[in-house]
Amino acid sequence: MHRKNLREKLERYNPTGEEEVASRAKTLEFIDSHADCFERSLSIGHFTGSCWLVNRDGTKFLLTLHKKIGRWLQLGGHADGDPDLARVSLKEAREESGLQNIGLLSDEIFDVGVHLISEYEGIPAHYHYDVRFLLKTTDNDEDIQISAESNDLKWFEELSALPPNSGVNISRMFEKWKGDNRP
Repeated sequence: MHRKNLREKLERYNPTGEEEVASRAKTLEFIDSHADCFERSLSIGHFTGSCWLVNRDGTKFLLTLHKKIGRWLQLGGHADGDPDLARVSLKEAREESGLQNIGLLSDEIFDVGVHLISEYEGIPAHYHYDVRFLLKTTDNDEDIQISAESNDLKWFEELSALPPNSGVNISRMFEKWKGDNRP
């Protein structure tokens, strides 16, 4: 029963493009096949909750240079048993940014991605089924603080400013934000 709310959100969600359509289908299949899909102990994969976090003016988005992966990514992390991935994305955004005044702009899904995580320090390769939400902070831009999980943390305004080691779904999320939610 703990999977029902997320499954309903995924069914309502309208993906953009073939890659996201495939990710949504894989995610629905995964949630139906594994009762323990929110647990990190599920070695083939598990759910993560992440976000597209925009600043108080809605003019910038925050990315982290992930310490383990070495790429610029959206903020987020493991569900660790919590089926409310919107709550997970809020918790992770606060932990990874140092910002405390963050809220959901919508509790509906903003983006979905499935990606393979390479073996790391004895943890076998596995999939992250990442469900992303649109968040906004009312804190000042300069209040960000780099967490232990990051090598850097930075606000960006345009895709052209991104380093080449940016995550694969960043441009899709940027286009959604720019098209629908940016002032």
